[in-house]
Amino acid sequence: MLSATSLLSQTRRHFFHDCALGLGSLALSSLLDEGRARGEVPLVNPLTPKKGHRAARAKHVIFLFMAGGPSQLELFDYKPKLTALHGKPIPDEFIKGKRFAFMDSFFTKEKPKLLASRRKFAQHGRAGTWVSECLPHTAGIVDDLAVVRSMATNVFNHAPAKIFVNTGSPQAGRPSMGAWVTYGIGSEANNLPGFVVLQSGPRGGHPLWGSGFLPTTYQGVPFRSGGEPILNLTRPAGISDERQRQVLDAVKELNAARLTDTGDPEIATRISSYEMAYRMQTSAPELIDLAQEDKKTLEMYGAQPGKPSFANNCLLARRLVERGVRFVQLYHTDWDHHGSGSENLTAGLDRVCREVDRPSAALVTDLKRRGLLDDTLVIWGGEFGRTPMGEVRDSVGRNHHIDAYAMWLAGGGIKPGLNLGVSDELGFAAVEDRVHVHDLQATVLHLLGLDHTKLTFRFQGRDFRLTDVHGEIVAKLLA
Repeated sequence: MLSATSLLSQTRRHFFHDCALGLGSLALSSLLDEGRARGEVPLVNPLTPKKGHRAARAKHVIFLFMAGGPSQLELFDYKPKLTALHGKPIPDEFIKGKRFAFMDSFFTKEKPKLLASRRKFAQHGRAGTWVSECLPHTAGIVDDLAVVRSMATNVFNHAPAKIFVNTGSPQAGRPSMGAWVTYGIGSEANNLPGFVVLQSGPRGGHPLWGSGFLPTTYQGVPFRSGGEPILNLTRPAGISDERQRQVLDAVKELNAARLTDTGDPEIATRISSYEMAYRMQTSAPELIDLAQEDKKTLEMYGAQPGKPSFANNCLLARRLVERGVRFVQLYHTDWDHHGSGSENLTAGLDRVCREVDRPSAALVTDLKRRGLLDDTLVIWGGEFGRTPMGEVRDSVGRNHHIDAYAMWLAGGGIKPGLNLGVSDELGFAAVEDRVHVHDLQATVLHLLGLDHTKLTFRFQGRDFRLTDVHGEIVAKLLA
């Protein structure tokens, strides 16, 4: 038994090395059994599936992130009053005491004028959901969707707003939602990461899917939809599988010894990532081979094998959740329709809607027909919406808006055919069933069996969580 003096003299490294109940030994005691038959050092698997705080309604999440801020007034929020007042200054009662993008009249000295939508709207489905002509395929699946027209957020500049909806904070460096989810309940995928990112022209990069202060094993792993799925994944020329396995085993032994010595969780992550990369040399190329899909499925999505696109990524998302991946996030850009260059509410909006409408609807339909929609939560939306006032640049567009915008959700315990929330008659602010970004995050975690107030991580002397100190579960969204 160590005396108090000798115990104090032990360094942290010696303590973890010598103490049979040190963190390193505890970590090693939970290693997987795979590899034991070959006499290998067992694999630390931080992504082993875990139970949440309650029974889960969803097992997987697919977040279709529309970067730039889709205009709810051109897509989902039909406003006849806005049409009637087109071209007139917005009444003071709507904007008095409110903050909105460029409210200091940066681009004009006049009071902002209201801008009617040029798009035709119609009601669809059993609930009579309003959807514009821009999204005909989405209109066809509204009975499977919950459309929220009362979303609200805090930040009206793109970069911090995208970080906010993905991490719960406008400042870079916090864990993303996918990282929190895999930290909380792990993943069911054996040969793929728990959190995968698919990109078609994103802006923002790693802070949107990083792990922040969580161990890096929980961060999103960007995949490419063509060629080599992950850069530098392919085995180097001239290296046999047997030789590569020998190198990995030697590195694993060294890392495992270091883990025992220090108890550093990042070493467990390193061991796991090397093994995952080895297995993915086989699983990832098979995953992205869309030629395995039948012609009818490819046509439904509008996917073309070998040609990267949002359509291909939607089909890949389905293939990923089939293989047990916990969180899949798709990023698609060019929704920033201010009215300059290609960023306008005519040709620019038409183009981006064509790119996402068909594959988004196909994803929901495909998941449903394969029995996957019940436990897969699909989310569609961006970081904020657009103002009911016009903005004149090269042409007329709309500015960023945080007080009322639209998103939709489907599957995974969401009530289908639901219209939730109402904005005022001009679409400036939510007036009924307001859903803040933190409420959305709390609800997503709830559906996955996680209590957003209990899913915490201690960092720099305080407990952090995805929803910070905010967030309420949106009970009306739940089936």
